[in-house]
Amino acid sequence: MIEERLRSLMLQSLAGDAAAYRIFLDELTTHLRSYLRRRLGGLPEEVEDLLQELLLAVHNKRHTYGPKQPLTPWVQAIARYKLVDLLRRRSRSDVLTDPLVEDDQVFARTANDAAEAQYDVAKLLRGLPDRQRLPILYVKIEGASVTDTAIRTGMSESAVKVGVHRGLKALAERIRSIE
Repeated sequence: MIEERLRSLMLQSLAGDAAAYRIFLDELTTHLRSYLRRRLGGLPEEVEDLLQELLLAVHNKRHTYGPKQPLTPWVQAIARYKLVDLLRRRSRSDVLTDPLVEDDQVFARTANDAAEAQYDVAKLLRGLPDRQRLPILYVKIEGASVTDTAIRTGMSESAVKVGVHRGLKALAERIRSIE
């Protein structure tokens, strides 16, 4: 799948593999160009310029990419910001064919859904204290037992259960506040 291949190349490049980075940029260029052509139907002359801006932004921001996070949402965020910047520069809302349509993805939808969900869950979990985050991560996401989680975290079994309960409650409140 596209997500796994590009993510693997990105991780190799972050580890210092220049050849992997070159391949990553070449393959990413193909996807970004297609994405921009769909979005900039009214301004085909802008595609290549914006593509170069995007690639430069990916290069400059690569240090912000977390090795455990999916690549797709990270690239899409950069692409969206660059499209919005173009809109601001042009001061025309008709520049893009459908400016911020959520269904228009950089990568294929099938490679994207699970990665985005995983990214969203990880982002929500990062906002919790360890006494709630770790029990949810180990018990609910990784499928570990309460006993194993207690040993792994140094918490009592009842503290693990309480941590899961309170953490899920906090996550539910946070999600409701977003909606």
